[in-house]
Amino acid sequence: MLFVKPLRSLIILLLFSLAIVSCVKGVDLDQTEEIALTPDLQVSLLTFDVTDVDFKDKDTGQFTPIIRDTVRLEFLDDSYIQDDLNTVEFSFKYTNSFPQAFRNKISFLSVNDRVQHSVSFNIAEGNKNNPAVTDWVEFIENDRIDVIKRSIKMVVEIEVLPNSNPFEGELKFESKGLFSFEF
Repeated sequence: MLFVKPLRSLIILLLFSLAIVSCVKGVDLDQTEEIALTPDLQVSLLTFDVTDVDFKDKDTGQFTPIIRDTVRLEFLDDSYIQDDLNTVEFSFKYTNSFPQAFRNKISFLSVNDRVQHSVSFNIAEGNKNNPAVTDWVEFIENDRIDVIKRSIKMVVEIEVLPNSNPFEGELKFESKGLFSFEF
């Protein structure tokens, strides 16, 4: 009876050791250079909410059919992004309760304000009871990723496409970027 407990512990230890040794038997440590980490980072870029008041010049009160907003994307200037950014997926979403459609242009600018990449699409008209949702996804891969690496600003320009309906409503904008890296 005295030998049963140590014998059981010895058998368990041997089985555990055998399991550990058998797990690493097929590992080729010469392939460590082929290991790559591919993390993803999702970033909220710009959000805003505009109404008909935002389309009036603050000094004159006159209607302005085009408004712009700019955001600096300082994080794009970091060395790990410059070295290891692989792909980007931009997601742009508008929710429009205006009875007018809009023309949208989103530009990515360099430090010298030169356009590196541009996206244009129309925003569907909606109404207060049933706002229209317009989604746009822009995917930029390895062969064109330098246009994003050279960018430091994102400019959003919205132009009203007038019609005979009264100009009242709300336009919400959300934008995100899914940045994929390979280290």
